[in-house]
Amino acid sequence: MKMLINTPETVVADALRGMALAHPELAVDVEGRIVVRRDAPVAGKVGLVSGGGSGHEPLHGGFVGHGMLDAACPGEVFTSPVPDQMVRAAAAVDSGRGVLFIVKNYTGDVLNFNMAAELAEDEGIQVASVLVNDDVAVTDSLFTAGRRGTGATLFVEKIAGAAAEEGAPLERVEALARRVNESSRSFGVALGACTTPAKGSPTFDLPAGELELGVGIHGEPGRERRAMMTSGEIADFAVDAVLTDLRPTGPVLLLVNGAGATPLLELYGFTAEVHRVLAERGVTVARTLVGDYVTSLDMAGASVTLCQADEELLRLWDAPVQTPGLRWGR
Repeated sequence: MKMLINTPETVVADALRGMALAHPELAVDVEGRIVVRRDAPVAGKVGLVSGGGSGHEPLHGGFVGHGMLDAACPGEVFTSPVPDQMVRAAAAVDSGRGVLFIVKNYTGDVLNFNMAAELAEDEGIQVASVLVNDDVAVTDSLFTAGRRGTGATLFVEKIAGAAAEEGAPLERVEALARRVNESSRSFGVALGACTTPAKGSPTFDLPAGELELGVGIHGEPGRERRAMMTSGEIADFAVDAVLTDLRPTGPVLLLVNGAGATPLLELYGFTAEVHRVLAERGVTVARTLVGDYVTSLDMAGASVTLCQADEELLRLWDAPVQTPGLRWGR
């Protein structure tokens, strides 16, 4: 496979060096592997820290900035960051009001963030943690005990980040983050496999003319494989899978997320089909976001994430945000 890299061993460090040059508003520690708001710690503000394996960009480093995360910890490709990174990030953003860890439900992430929370508290930093586990495709997977954390991570980071920016205390920010996660569900579809730099070839076999329904963001198997379907048929399947579990009683936030190699031409067409299905099911869409936000390297495909949102969540969603990967209102 052709890749725009130097070597697999340096791909994350090289990306961080480029990120530092492109975004001087961030303090990027290439060796220590943390990305921090340059104005951190912000006085009187709860700090938000997240992280995970690289390869899902702009998640998480691309969501560091005003109105979202205060710091992110990138691991190697599809590999959890280590506790030392997380402790350094917590120390860098702690203003004395505590730090919230936002953790996707993958075994390595959960274990390392739990260890980091204990180490940070030993250093006098108050830490709370919220687990994101929104994927309805499978109950357990190759990487998890329980549901995987996927697209809802963006909703959690944005809404909790807005609350923290307003000066909400740690307990309030944590409660909001939990509410967003509990109100969100996702379902993903792969049309083609991804390729990690280290392997240099597709990470799983997906024959021509087939697609994987319910795929994970590392290429983990989903519910089933079928012959290729139309955009409308995929939207019917994905939305029904989400609504069977979520059963919203009010308006929703909608994220149509590209897996990394699906062009916007296709994503917008798919978004129209998702809206059609939701309208047929009597679900009102309050806000729609379309694009590559929680990716899987060069995987072809997309995911649908819905979050039932009341007036408070919509207000926090609309609040200003300025990060490399998400920005509006300021």
